[in-house]
Amino acid sequence: MFAVRDLEIPGLPPLSFEVPPGGVLAVSGPSGSGKTRLLRALADLDPHRGSVRWGARWCAALPAPEWRRRVGLLPAEPRFWRPVVGEHFPEDGASLAGELAGLRLDPEVRNADPALLSTGERSRLALLRLLLNAPEVLLLDEPTANLDQDNRGLVIGRIDRFRQERNAPVVWVSHLPEVVAAADRVLVLPEGEIRGSPDPDRVPVETPA
Repeated sequence: MFAVRDLEIPGLPPLSFEVPPGGVLAVSGPSGSGKTRLLRALADLDPHRGSVRWGARWCAALPAPEWRRRVGLLPAEPRFWRPVVGEHFPEDGASLAGELAGLRLDPEVRNADPALLSTGERSRLALLRLLLNAPEVLLLDEPTANLDQDNRGLVIGRIDRFRQERNAPVVWVSHLPEVVAAADRVLVLPEGEIRGSPDPDRVPVETPA
């Protein structure tokens, strides 16, 4: 269970929610309502109060790099820090080529300068980079925002396949009606209201000793 209790972020009420393995919590709300700040707090990138737990592991008890390896964040504006796309990925060329093709990306894009690519290409590459690092929890900040309808479908399908194969909890910021409608529950910001039925087998949130 990915469990959050009394999470305090400036500008928002205390937030408590749980996402079971393989479950999806959609996060919706107007621009400026705190959606990105929520994801950054869950990834331990911004200061916050309250507790965040994945399974038996508490965010406060793990070094930040270890937590972020397990709880992977896809930001709305992904960054590339090396001059060639391929330098951000594992060296298995055949596997990477298939993954690129699956998101309608030319396999030769691995030799490109990220700065010269479109926003949509960078978004899909950043998603693929995250998934190939195999995080245990996904935090997604509008992964389809810069994509046309066909590419949105590919990205949603790839995320869903990862979720099912890995049984990964997903916290997904999105304005897409189909994403919100398919989620198990919806967190509405800035109110902090949870909509939808809770998982019947949910585990009560605990606080660290």
